Amino acid sequence: MDYDGEGAASEARTSGTRQSQAYEGLRTLLLSGSIPPGARLTEADLTRMFNVSRSTMRSALVRLAQEGYVTSEVNRGVRTRSFSVEEAADILEARETLESALAGKAAERATAEEIEDMRRTLQDMEEAKGRGDQDAYSRGNRTFHQQVKYAAHQATLARAYDTLLYPLVMRQYRNLSAQHPRTGSMEEHQAIFLAILTRNPDAALAAMRHHVGSARRALLLDKSLAPPVT
Repeated sequence: MDYDGEGAASEARTSGTRQSQAYEGLRTLLLSGSIPPGARLTEADLTRMFNVSRSTMRSALVRLAQEGYVTSEVNRGVRTRSFSVEEAADILEARETLESALAGKAAERATAEEIEDMRRTLQDMEEAKGRGDQDAYSRGNRTFHQQVKYAAHQATLARAYDTLLYPLVMRQYRNLSAQHPRTGSMEEHQAIFLAILTRNPDAALAAMRHHVGSARRALLLDKSLAPPVT
């Protein structure tokens, strides 16, 4: 009897692990921008991709739908999320407010080790920019923003920030013809870092607000230019 109970518990843990892995794997894929907005996702393709059962993938898709990464509609199936211009503007405005507050807290609370990690990330970004490696620069950019969030040591703000789907918005509305990295981007990151390094919360908040606002203004949020919502 005990053995059967242990076996059932082990099976449940394994199932939970597979569902978590499928969820994290697909979430990462969605955030990478490799699947276009409004694209249909089929269970058959996803189960092969992540080597899980249909029921496991279905559970992962339900969770992703609840969190807003995908939509599920009758006769349309599951599709990657797309955003109207108004939705995109709201999300980016919220990001600007939350991430600025996190930067201010990071200036107060970052440890010496966390500051050094940010310094190394900026150095990597500078080197990537110098050799024209856009992918490496983008990875460094994402890492830096995550480092600022963690260095804030403010769990409530971080949770609110993590619910925003701004990476999907940024990818839907990015201007593919624009220079990357954007002119001034590296200098804006350095200004944020300097404010955190010198323990200046007001300057960190202002520098992050300027940086995020500049990134938002570089997007194609004008209705006449924006890509269609499918």
